[in-house]
Amino acid sequence: MIAKVSLALLLLLPFLSLNARAQTESEGLGAFYTGEYPNLLREWGLSDAEIQARIDMAWDQLFYGSDTTQRVYYPVGADMAYMLDVNNGDVRSEGMSYGMMIAVQMDKQEEFNRLWNWAKTYLYWAEGPHAGYFSWQALPDGTRLDSNSAPDGEIWMATALFFAAARWGNGAGIYDYEAEANAILQAMLSKSGQNTLVTDMFNAEHHMVVFVPQLGQISQFTDPSYHTPHYFDLWARWAQQDNEFWARAAEVSREFWHTTAHPETGLMPNYAEFTGEPRPWGDYGEFFYADAWRGAMVVANDYAWFGVDPWQVEQSDRLLAFFHDLGVGQYNSRFYIDGTPANPQHRSTGLIAMNATAALAASSAIRWDFVEEFWNTPIPTGQYRYYDGLLYFMALLQLSGNFQIHHLDA
Repeated sequence: MIAKVSLALLLLLPFLSLNARAQTESEGLGAFYTGEYPNLLREWGLSDAEIQARIDMAWDQLFYGSDTTQRVYYPVGADMAYMLDVNNGDVRSEGMSYGMMIAVQMDKQEEFNRLWNWAKTYLYWAEGPHAGYFSWQALPDGTRLDSNSAPDGEIWMATALFFAAARWGNGAGIYDYEAEANAILQAMLSKSGQNTLVTDMFNAEHHMVVFVPQLGQISQFTDPSYHTPHYFDLWARWAQQDNEFWARAAEVSREFWHTTAHPETGLMPNYAEFTGEPRPWGDYGEFFYADAWRGAMVVANDYAWFGVDPWQVEQSDRLLAFFHDLGVGQYNSRFYIDGTPANPQHRSTGLIAMNATAALAASSAIRWDFVEEFWNTPIPTGQYRYYDGLLYFMALLQLSGNFQIHHLDA
């Protein structure tokens, strides 16, 4: 009888509403269900005081340290601030969204509001073909350098805004966080059929985030590190509309990772076809490089939060085994996805941090070697402190159990 009921339930699942699906999901698969976030730094042997001291140090240094060698957060006037890509001398929607996510996880509402105000003032398009989108690049004085968007900026901003609404409550105007998050999500799917050069941020046929939402080849492939099903799953529950689309996008992203990660090395390319194969584009499209470093983080974070795909454990073990075989403390930062070095680059703190996050999903004992390497790596300073530093900070929050879902419906 139990078997017959289970079979009947499986047959009915595709036809259930989202609410009904949520009620039938298994409990205990991840922090979304349990409320328990793994603290690998404590498991490794650090005290809570040691962990908190490092988190405080990262905040003080990257947000309020030396203007010339440490900080990447720069206040502007009484109510704005930007995150500076020090190496390139510009401000990017990616960095703004990461800064907002770090601020909400750290319970720093003033810094969050300053960043959001700057983004809405200088990056946001209120009208025209790009209306509802954010330019991906501007100068620190607010001058736009590119009209186009990089969808990861909007993805992380929208999720950070939902968390802000849950953590602090909604305010007025642009500080009605939940309304602003919904506006971003609605804009992402609003461009189809408008007869402009701008496309939706998600390909309707494939339910996948595109690399750049502009007509032409640039919107006909994706970036594996933009796939964040743990965010899409939350949107499916919290958004005002398109809930079924976001639920499907989460499923598709998890399936897509299976096709784009190399079956032996676990490496993903910077850019990929919707079918998963590496997509040459620019100088680094087919390589495992700066964008692709984040693949470890998004896979492991999805597993830590939802835990719905056992493949993610295998993938994290596979990726760490590849780097472990090269030698912890020795591997470089650019490869073809089969593991062949590609014009080897200097070792990167960003990659060290991202590999450490894979430990959240990995089962192999070698994961502790990557946690140790991360902990022994200083907080980035100098020329590359923007990207390396933000990835370091997010890894620190994730490995300490402080990168959490703030539930709108709590």
